[in-house]
Amino acid sequence: MNPILQPAGDALRVDVISDVVCPWCYIGKRQLEAALARWRAEHPQAPAPVVRWHPFQLNPGFPPEGMARSDYLQRKFGSPDASAIYARVTAAARAVGLNPDFDRIARQPNTLRAHALIAAAGAVGEAAQARMVETLFEAYFLEGADLTARAVLAALGTRAGLSEAQVAAALDDDAAAADAAQADAQARSLGVSGVPLFVIDGRLGVSGAQGADALCAAFEQARSATGPRG
Repeated sequence: MNPILQPAGDALRVDVISDVVCPWCYIGKRQLEAALARWRAEHPQAPAPVVRWHPFQLNPGFPPEGMARSDYLQRKFGSPDASAIYARVTAAARAVGLNPDFDRIARQPNTLRAHALIAAAGAVGEAAQARMVETLFEAYFLEGADLTARAVLAALGTRAGLSEAQVAAALDDDAAAADAAQADAQARSLGVSGVPLFVIDGRLGVSGAQGADALCAAFEQARSATGPRG
């Protein structure tokens, strides 16, 4: 069975399908955090929610070295200056406390190895995976980090708390990249074509950064569909 569709247990489960270069995914992460905080406050006796992150490459055909950001913007939007296009996403980001600096981004990366780092962190635990996801988002959107550079990815991996051995395995082992590509394919096999996508309890999806209210409503709907659980 596709792991995203696994039945949930006693704890609310949220499977997040995203890419680290998707600004709406970063916004959606903040909205998810707000929704989960509300859920925990309203269900103090319930088990702690479980959050799992799954890869989706916005540009799966990119070469490993990525491409210049200006070339990417020209190809996607018809202009290397996307300031007008990003006005809406910038406003949405600021509404959740983020201040992305799109002008600092010099390269549009292939994100397969970044997703391998997220998977390596997930093998450590849920908190480690959340730290890795946040570190990659922060580095790309706030610092303009070049996620095509191995040294940069390695530094981000250790910044998030992974060991040098765990980082090396994620970045240098072909099996780690193959696993990330397979997980991407599993998401696409469900019909996923855009991110973020939040799958609640393996049964209910919320597409896009719709806000904490929409996520909380989905939590309640998914939980009621499986019976009372606290």
